Amino acid sequence: MSRVNPRAYDTAMKYLLDIQFGRELEEDEVLRINFILKKRATRYIAAAQEQWLYPERRASTTRWPKLDDDWFLLPHPYKVPFTSGIVAGYRDGSSWAVDEYGRRPTNPKYKDKALHQKEWATHLRARQEWAKKRFGRSVAHVDKFRDDAVGDKLMQDYLSSGKGLDD
Repeated sequence: MSRVNPRAYDTAMKYLLDIQFGRELEEDEVLRINFILKKRATRYIAAAQEQWLYPERRASTTRWPKLDDDWFLLPHPYKVPFTSGIVAGYRDGSSWAVDEYGRRPTNPKYKDKALHQKEWATHLRARQEWAKKRFGRSVAHVDKFRDDAVGDKLMQDYLSSGKGLDD
């Protein structure tokens, strides 16, 4: 599958306060991350203790397709903003805009409403599935100057509604 809009070295923008932090990982999750890092290393690996060089000995699985069955590598989707793009204005009066796929306003598919609705439905379903898989485990946080408890409350409300863990 080809990328929708492949442009190397194009302008990109990220809102840094949306970066998630503060999750506490279980020991098995750390072992699986270390296993991934070891398998993807091209030359060297290092560790403070010799046993840490062999995460495959203690990890619950080393089968590549099963390493993230509980979706611990994904960010907290209730705290991932769903946007339809970004517009930036500059002091000189010029502006820059892209949709969520990096398409500019001159592109005929810029802000494709049908695709946006499909992606929104997928995003909502992914949030529900993530909540079921991560139930009872540590959640991530966003910037301390913003209230990130809303995402946690939405997730708990979904799970306690009876729809979450029963289906």
